[in-house]
Amino acid sequence: MKAIRLRHPGGIDNLRLEEMAAPGAPGRGEIRVRLRASSLNYHDYLVVAGAIPTPDGRIPMSDGAGEVLAVGEGVSEFAVGDSVISTFFPNWLDGRAIAGGFAGVPGDGADGYAVEEVVAPATAFTRAPALWSHAEAATLPCAGLTAWRALVTEGGIKPGDTVLVQGTGGVSVFALQFAKAAGAMVIATSSSDAKLERLKAMGADHLINYKTTPDWGQAAARLSGGGVDHVIEVGGAGTLPESIAAVRVGGHIALIGVLAGYAGPVPTVQLMAKQIRLVGITVGTRREQQDMVRAVEVSGFRPVIDRRFPLSELGAAFRHQESGAHFGKIVVDI
Repeated sequence: MKAIRLRHPGGIDNLRLEEMAAPGAPGRGEIRVRLRASSLNYHDYLVVAGAIPTPDGRIPMSDGAGEVLAVGEGVSEFAVGDSVISTFFPNWLDGRAIAGGFAGVPGDGADGYAVEEVVAPATAFTRAPALWSHAEAATLPCAGLTAWRALVTEGGIKPGDTVLVQGTGGVSVFALQFAKAAGAMVIATSSSDAKLERLKAMGADHLINYKTTPDWGQAAARLSGGGVDHVIEVGGAGTLPESIAAVRVGGHIALIGVLAGYAGPVPTVQLMAKQIRLVGITVGTRREQQDMVRAVEVSGFRPVIDRRFPLSELGAAFRHQESGAHFGKIVVDI
């Protein structure tokens, strides 16, 4: 069977399509899955670019979607033919975050899903949303669940809340969709007027071009009548001061990404004065993924897929991601 391996010293040009032996029969508590799709996340890009060191020959990609080929002894949750999606943290099933969780993350601490078949514990997967294609389902395990945990688990979003989303990457687009499904008002930012129009078509209530409006945090606060309830902060330290300016007293900021920098000044006085709840988010639990799958089935929305690439062109998919031209998720068909 075929797989993509990342050869040392890393970098997109060191992705190699290689033949490898197919996995054997699943053991007790395991399932064998034929992967059909994966999707690109910023975490995957950091691995492939060499920013997150991995052993030579690591199979990248944390997201996987496919169908069950065989089930091992003791597995009752899945049957042959079921559509399933992977979990980002195979060992974090529920409850509080566990120490050393990245050791088992597919495509990082362990081999990932840029491969045709895997055998893994049944708990490393959940069922996929009914009637979703494998390509659609593959967008959920990292970006979808991150947005879900930020707004639902940590944010406790409710109808009438106001949500600020930044940019048009996978997490931000999912956050817009979850927010609208919950009956919230959404303020969206981007540096592209064309992308802002697409966000408007998806239901964004207010639009801010952060290039032409550098003080977009204050602008968002005015649009929301005193401050937003939730900020989906994907920029990191470089954008956090504006997010703090945007949020209301007692509001919530979900700190997710580092696209605008790993370090920088943080206005701690404003954090305290506004009594802001700042929560670091790294995806979520298997239980939360199961909740999210049920929710998207009820909501009726579908993920936004920007482009699809075959597995053999995974490098080209990362080049497209690197360009920043995408809107929503980039999918790889396996």
